[in-house]
Amino acid sequence: MFTFIGGIILLIVGYFTYGKFIEKVFGVKPDRPTPAITKQDGVDYLPLPRRKNAMIELISIAGVGPIFGPIMGALYGPVAFLWIVLGCIFAGAVHDYLTGMISIRNGGAHLPQLAGKFLGKYMKHLVNLFSVILLLLVGTVFVSSSASLIFDLFNGSIALVTLTIIIFGYYILSTMLPIDKIIGKLFPIFGIFLLVGTLSLGISLVINQAPIPEISITNMHPENTPVFPLLFLVISCGALSGFHATQSPIIARTTKNEKEARSVFYGMMIVEGIIAMVWAAAAMSLFGETVTLNELIQTIGTGGIVSEVGTMMLGSILGTVLVMSVIFLPLSSGDTAFRSARMIIADYFNMSQSKIAKRLIIALPLFTISVILTNMDFTLLWRYFSWANQSLAVIALWVASMYLFIAKKNYWIAMLPGIFMTYVTTAYILHAEIGFRIPMNITYILSAVITIGIIVLFYKYAQQNAKNNMQIEENIPVNPGADAA
Repeated sequence: MFTFIGGIILLIVGYFTYGKFIEKVFGVKPDRPTPAITKQDGVDYLPLPRRKNAMIELISIAGVGPIFGPIMGALYGPVAFLWIVLGCIFAGAVHDYLTGMISIRNGGAHLPQLAGKFLGKYMKHLVNLFSVILLLLVGTVFVSSSASLIFDLFNGSIALVTLTIIIFGYYILSTMLPIDKIIGKLFPIFGIFLLVGTLSLGISLVINQAPIPEISITNMHPENTPVFPLLFLVISCGALSGFHATQSPIIARTTKNEKEARSVFYGMMIVEGIIAMVWAAAAMSLFGETVTLNELIQTIGTGGIVSEVGTMMLGSILGTVLVMSVIFLPLSSGDTAFRSARMIIADYFNMSQSKIAKRLIIALPLFTISVILTNMDFTLLWRYFSWANQSLAVIALWVASMYLFIAKKNYWIAMLPGIFMTYVTTAYILHAEIGFRIPMNITYILSAVITIGIIVLFYKYAQQNAKNNMQIEENIPVNPGADAA
């Protein structure tokens, strides 16, 4: 219990200390007009209140990641708490804040644009393809998972195909319409469900003195799968997730003032870390030995465990709120995944999105592909999701490192987690069954060599950019709103 409570306290303290430090390093410019003002188009670029931005950001980045991931990560035991707390404060929240702020300084650009600018034009094409595929997978899976969760909640009284059609209809509207019409109105409500459900569960764990294990670095996984590098991919949302780099630019286009960025980007990642701590603690304490938890994951799945937790700890009313909040998460992250994909493709082809016809040109093919994917078994592709997700985080951290290096600021705040996760993702793909299947002892050495090589390339390219006086921020248009035409 002390580890659980202490971890949550550390996350909160981290927001007010390290979060403030990150903000100071980056350097907020309150008087600099944001893209929400300078590029206002009434669709993607428009100013929204800070609280609404915060809720949209939280619900967009959350998905089921900070719930299902920590439940799976709980199999490793309390070492999972360490990664959630340290990863969130020093990597995940830093990643989200920097990608959000760099996007704001560059006209609301998405990661492919930023990667092309700071890491070379070839990276723009690679990251663009990488991001769109990832977002399509996320959106499609969340259609299916949302439909399944609602189907179970209503005991199968509504046909699964009907639910799927309804969810697709919702996704189409939320992707196409201005952000304040559906997302801006529904996400704060979803956020209330999430916060009430999580807070209720956390308080219940404390009041009932749930047997939450104390800190230990012992690997308790019943199948003895190694902590490194697997834990850092199993628990991504709640600690560090590249998916967030696709979501932060959405809010970068609706933020009215740079002063709001720490609470919206860094702060909401801290909230996600707290959510992850609560669910990891619930999974560790309520199902006894990790063998039992593993059996439940294999039989009723993580979704079933969520229902079990709600029934055991909160009763019928609050338990239903908890389950509903979990249903809202894939529903909401799925629609922003499609919206982000539309925006990324529009940026890539330099297509204005102020007119609905141009939004349709991009959105319809996306949804057509997604419908096809729902009828296919793409289990193999999904097995690469964790690696692809964390690889995207690595790219975002190297982009942030380059920005800070050229700006002559403390780039180590991004580079250190970037180096660590470069090593992690490289080690995973070299050793994994879905990768190159290289023995672990050789993998450690090869991963170190590859990581060192990337560091050398970074410094070489960074010094070249600095020498050429690379412009790291977009010039503010003389006439705000000129790009909305």
